[in-house]
Amino acid sequence: MESLINIKNLRVDFELRSGTVRAVRDVSLDINKGERLGIVGESGAGKSVLGFSIINLISKPGKITGGEIFFGGNDISKYSYDKMREIRGNHISMIFQDPMMTLNPVLTVGTQMKETILAHTKMSDKEAEAICLEKLRKVYIPSPEKRLDQYPHEFSGGMRQRIVIAISLLTNPKLIIADEPTTALDVTIQAEIMDLLLELCKTENMGLILITHDLAVVSEVTQRIAVLYAGKVVELGPTEQIISNPQHPYTQGLIKALPQMAGGADRLNQIPGMMPSLREMPTGCPFEPRCEISKEKCKTKIPTLTELETGTQVACFMREEGK
Repeated sequence: MESLINIKNLRVDFELRSGTVRAVRDVSLDINKGERLGIVGESGAGKSVLGFSIINLISKPGKITGGEIFFGGNDISKYSYDKMREIRGNHISMIFQDPMMTLNPVLTVGTQMKETILAHTKMSDKEAEAICLEKLRKVYIPSPEKRLDQYPHEFSGGMRQRIVIAISLLTNPKLIIADEPTTALDVTIQAEIMDLLLELCKTENMGLILITHDLAVVSEVTQRIAVLYAGKVVELGPTEQIISNPQHPYTQGLIKALPQMAGGADRLNQIPGMMPSLREMPTGCPFEPRCEISKEKCKTKIPTLTELETGTQVACFMREEGK
């Protein structure tokens, strides 16, 4: 398959008065053209920071301190702000968590959509409007001609998210990064939005990076999953394989914590303890303090991703020894 984006040993740090917070630590990922990759993990694992870093939206005091992000054969992590604008929104689009925060409440939907097109092309206003209508129809917004003149507050949460998705499609991007796109929506609307993203990826041959804490959602949409813990990938592989046969103790804990895995019990399963502070990481494996199978080696050395016979890559000494 043709490679779309290649991330190599990416590091993102936040320089605070209290010390350096390394939010992303030596992450390496490949996404092929038209591929759907899920990035999962608890809050604070570094998922959103990884997504923002791809399009260089890390604001101070955060910055990319190492690694490379190759897109179209070029390392875009070194691009200037102006040069990155040619990529951001044009070739790579992002869908943010809260559509009400993404959309400008004092501008009509049509104005905001046209601005996006005219920022990247030299089309006429009429041509831009035609594209806006086409994309609204693509995300199943009824009466799109009428909707262009309405303001964000006149739409439901699900409709606003559809509009945000339509905006992300305006320039026919090669890659969409969706950061928790269904967080504020009810279960029924969540399913509709996920079905829509899946359909668009297939019909438009777009790549998708779906950032979420919900393994149930990611299992329905993606082809591969990268599990992040404390800023580091601890398991990577085909979605079906990771969901049905997880190898890393952290991934196993996430799946056991799903409501459907409770089996009618009064309490949900949970992973003991908390994720370590990114300012004070353990000397060895970051998951070791919460791990039920750790050994002495895990307390002093950091495991690296190793491919197992199952087809997944796992950063775990115990799994590596038993492969």
